[in-house]
Amino acid sequence: MAAEAPQGPRARYREQTRAEIKEAALRQLAEGGAAALALTRIAKEMGLSGPALYRYFASRDDLLNALIRDAYDDAAAAVGAASADAAAGSPREQLHVLARGYRAWAVAQPHRYLLIQGAPLPGYVAPADTLDRARAVLGPFLRVFAGATAGASAVPVVRQMAAWAESDATVGGWVAEYVEYPEGAEDADAGPVLAGAVLAWAQVHGAVGLEVAGQFAGMGHDGATLLAAQMDTLADAFALV
Repeated sequence: MAAEAPQGPRARYREQTRAEIKEAALRQLAEGGAAALALTRIAKEMGLSGPALYRYFASRDDLLNALIRDAYDDAAAAVGAASADAAAGSPREQLHVLARGYRAWAVAQPHRYLLIQGAPLPGYVAPADTLDRARAVLGPFLRVFAGATAGASAVPVVRQMAAWAESDATVGGWVAEYVEYPEGAEDADAGPVLAGAVLAWAQVHGAVGLEVAGQFAGMGHDGATLLAAQMDTLADAFALV
């Protein structure tokens, strides 16, 4: 594989400036959420004119797109690191480690988590490539449910997920990135694998989203304790040991 050509000074300056703009934007997000994001304020902070800043990001949505891509990539890295740390553990242990890893990332950077939890602003539409980035975050959870046995309560979800994999070739390809099937049985466990991962995602996002939004304040429990209980309940539903 050929090495990438080194960047020239102009390209390096452009990337450095884009990074500084994103850092300023993240500070605004941390202070007031996505509604506080203002390119004019960023330009003033950096000593740039408005037109000069637009050479780096064409619009507020363009800047949001970049921040959302970065957030997904960082979340995927956090979950991937947790997956590597848990590789020798049982499926149940792996599920707990992945959930804790994602929660730790979200709680440490709530303003970035909220960017990818839902639409940051009314009418905002995320770029299509964020789907692959979101799947990279969820991917390690697929591996946990390889060979799992779904209980009766999860069977309807398993059936729908199996149908999804059959109707969309990209879904099967995504599963194959993370799950090694026995030869000749590549699609045998797509339903349980997808169902387990999607249910895990729903429960992790539900618990973490409420915690990050401050909805658990005054309720007398710790977010980590609640999340662990939810993961144990899900592990029981899929007979994870």
